Amino acid sequence: MAARDATHDPALRSWVASAQAPGSDFPIQNLPIGIFDRPGEPARGGIAIGDAVLDLRAARDAGLIAGDAADAAVEPTLNRLMGMGRPASAALRRQVSALLAEGASAASLAERILVPMRAARMRLPAQVANFSDFMASYDHCARLGVRRDPRNPLPQAFRHLPVAYHSRASSVRVSGEPVTRPHGQWQAQDGAIRFGPTEALDYELELAIWIAGENALGTPVPMSRAPDRIFGYGLLNDWSARDIQRWEMPPLGPFLAKSLSTSVSPWIVTAEALAPFAVAAPVQDPPALPHLDSAWNRAKGALAIRMTAAILTPRMRAEGAAPFTITDTQFARMYWTTAQMVTHHASNGCNLLPGDLLGSGTASGPEDSARACLAEIGLTGPVTLPTGETRRWLQDGDEVIFRARAEAEGAVPIGFGECRAVVAPAIAWPD
Repeated sequence: MAARDATHDPALRSWVASAQAPGSDFPIQNLPIGIFDRPGEPARGGIAIGDAVLDLRAARDAGLIAGDAADAAVEPTLNRLMGMGRPASAALRRQVSALLAEGASAASLAERILVPMRAARMRLPAQVANFSDFMASYDHCARLGVRRDPRNPLPQAFRHLPVAYHSRASSVRVSGEPVTRPHGQWQAQDGAIRFGPTEALDYELELAIWIAGENALGTPVPMSRAPDRIFGYGLLNDWSARDIQRWEMPPLGPFLAKSLSTSVSPWIVTAEALAPFAVAAPVQDPPALPHLDSAWNRAKGALAIRMTAAILTPRMRAEGAAPFTITDTQFARMYWTTAQMVTHHASNGCNLLPGDLLGSGTASGPEDSARACLAEIGLTGPVTLPTGETRRWLQDGDEVIFRARAEAEGAVPIGFGECRAVVAPAIAWPD
């Protein structure tokens, strides 16, 4: 479990001036890690600070950071660093915080160790071996479940365990890569069975949960150890084809409706960085079974993270309009915590691997503004945009942009950057 230390001090400042800019996602109290490259250069680890990227390879080669964690962080993926466990990422954070702190001698080497963020090409932070997606929001499940069964909108197991399914690791893509409208089969309103490009493409605003360490096959992860298995968090868009999903769901759950693509943000906000933003988890009724319960989880298992989703249509882009926010929600209201997700996932002895990815599930809240997908928003009618356009589902050329920010009294707010992607037209079905 992450605890506050000197790296969280609100008075701490960096010699990178942009880290102190009002509203910056990346002050020195954050220090998220990712993988980047530049043309003609190898991919390696970097840490976001203000409007720059600390090149971890350059910092190590200059003797500014050292040790096993530093060596692992310069590789083209973060998997080895994740495999070393949370003590390694915490040690790296302390070194980097001292290096970037105001008054540090490293400031004289800024040109050697800093890369302008606009010049860095971001990559997937880890090689994703496995991807599981949860359904942990009461409000999301209840709203959509009413359409299926008004008297029993929640799945029977929802209040007893964090429901999940295995999704597709191979189609996880980093922010900025387009998502191609998928083909699939569905039942039209006239009852006919059709195949073609989806007519109901949707987004789902979620957190990405990146796994640290490894448990042997057959060995569960108790709640006391679950927080230490979370390397960090990012943003995740679980793209969904709703017409395909409705048709294929019974009885085994979603398949092609979800495996089409998943977008993740490039920066991982480490669990250590989020220590000041741990808050009480929602009350669970009935109480969770003992293996999913702990006093720590009840008191500090949730995270105070504000999450937003915005849309930018081709017309808005042409007119120079700003993205229009259509979801504004709070992650702390999720019924199940991320630690409970980890423990449940491994409760049968499933071995979770370094770099495994968990999706939190759609992070909807009780307010209309906190509906975190178009399937929920559309229950009360299409979205009307500032241009006068309306959207029931996403159209080709639409761009969806996720942002998030952790905020708590007495702490410097920290951000997650963006997770964004443009919807590309379906490809012509091959001969």
